[in-house]
Amino acid sequence: MIEMGNLEIQEHEKFPNIFWVRDDDQARLATRSIAPEVNVYGEDIIIHRGEEYRIWNPYRSKLAAAILKGVGNVPIRPGMRILYLGAASGTTVSHVSDIVGFEGEVYAVEISQRTIRELIGRVCKHRRNVQPILADARSPSQYRLIVGGVDSIYCDVAQPEQAKILASNSKVYLKKGGEAMIAIKARSVDVTLEPRRVFDMEVKNLRSMGFNILDTLRLEPYDKDHAMVTVKYVG
Repeated sequence: MIEMGNLEIQEHEKFPNIFWVRDDDQARLATRSIAPEVNVYGEDIIIHRGEEYRIWNPYRSKLAAAILKGVGNVPIRPGMRILYLGAASGTTVSHVSDIVGFEGEVYAVEISQRTIRELIGRVCKHRRNVQPILADARSPSQYRLIVGGVDSIYCDVAQPEQAKILASNSKVYLKKGGEAMIAIKARSVDVTLEPRRVFDMEVKNLRSMGFNILDTLRLEPYDKDHAMVTVKYVG
């Protein structure tokens, strides 16, 4: 525990390299930056005892929202190799990069050329543990020569077949017993159904594709009609 005046910084009670920043009236999530003096998305930065902490905004990151909602397991830890599907411009990727640290690796797959240019400019050029991959996550063989095996997969692709995308990538890159997280956007799967029915349907699909369900969380109020599902790949 680190204290400075009315500010307190403490590692999360369950998840290494994730921190609570507490002051008089609030507690906020943060990660310890491995790229000091670089602001990725306008996040608040706190310097304390020679370390730089980046406040992690749950309204900008579904992973932060899931942690604040009490997710039971985050299979992203120091030293891990993470396959990140749907990297976008790198908001959550940057925090995952902080968590796995210099000994870990983040393979950031993004389909949009414009967006991956933003990812490279904001994140990859400052963090040597993030490898940008311009590819379609529906075709995991496209990046087989780059990635190799990974310890965990984080999947946040707004596609109708989200469960199938996670399954196809797990089959190629994740060992049996490995864990993954998938952010499900109900409106991307079926806009005609109630979100609860979509989530139930996707959980059923994940089970049929070789996953045990470890945790399912709705992400409101941070993300409407989204759920985070944590799974173990059993093949």
